[in-house]
Amino acid sequence: MVGADTSSLMAVPAYPWIRQGNYDDVLFELSADEGIARISINRPEKRNAFRPRTVSELYDAFARVRDNPRIGVVLFTGAGPAADGAYAFCAGGDQSVRGDGGYLDEEGTPRLNVLDLQRLIRSLPKVVIALVAGYAIGGGQVLHLLCDLSIAADNAQFGQTGPRVGSFDGGYGCAHLARLVGQRKAREIWFLCRRYNAEQALAMGLVNTVVPLAELE
Repeated sequence: MVGADTSSLMAVPAYPWIRQGNYDDVLFELSADEGIARISINRPEKRNAFRPRTVSELYDAFARVRDNPRIGVVLFTGAGPAADGAYAFCAGGDQSVRGDGGYLDEEGTPRLNVLDLQRLIRSLPKVVIALVAGYAIGGGQVLHLLCDLSIAADNAQFGQTGPRVGSFDGGYGCAHLARLVGQRKAREIWFLCRRYNAEQALAMGLVNTVVPLAELE
């Protein structure tokens, strides 16, 4: 993790980003020519963990990308760093809103339509590139697996948490991970809940390349 260095990933943007929509948990931005979209989970103090609202807003943003013929590429990332200097792509589901029946929305209904989001990302007729800084854990790791390309910062950490929190993958995570790294390695990742750094992720084929944090975008 990044300690003293708290320089923001977004400090020197490569493009003049124009913010779109009105979201609470997500930042949706377009480049000036609308050719590139950037979608960021914007809950850095929660390590960009998702709740039902986050998933719904992500779905809406990706749907808008799908329907915009000018967009060809999507950068999918997590806002940060948090106040303590920590970075995260996404730390999975927000356990603070998890009830006996699942993740609760504002009305107390267990509703987390993450499979719908996964299907949308996988079927999107655009190139989706995950930019992973810090934690990509649990459901957060699954989100980066779904992308066409995955670029890791040198501080990235990958892993699953299912057996530790009594959760399971209800979507594409298990099958797609096995296709990327092989059956045995996928079982190790899912069953043992180990953490893997960026270079280990690169060696097993989990990401395409590793770059310094300051060069992630």
